Amino acid sequence: MSVAAANIVSPVALAAIPLRDVLPWVIFAGLLCLLGVYFVGAEEGATSIIRGMYVHEFVHDSRHLLGFPCH
Repeated sequence: MSVAAANIVSPVALAAIPLRDVLPWVIFAGLLCLLGVYFVGAEEGATSIIRGMYVHEFVHDSRHLLGFPCH
């Protein structure tokens, strides 16, 4: 048997994942992303859910990194 013949690999079929199995996880991940964007981008002032500036100071550097104005 030659070296070239030993390197041949037969293709493996990938299993299809039905959309109804993936959809709840996609929705959950989307909601987590929206919650993260809210806390990084809008949690201060009139839209504040948590009293004080604790969340603002915690995510302050993230705001600047992502381009949100904060002061």
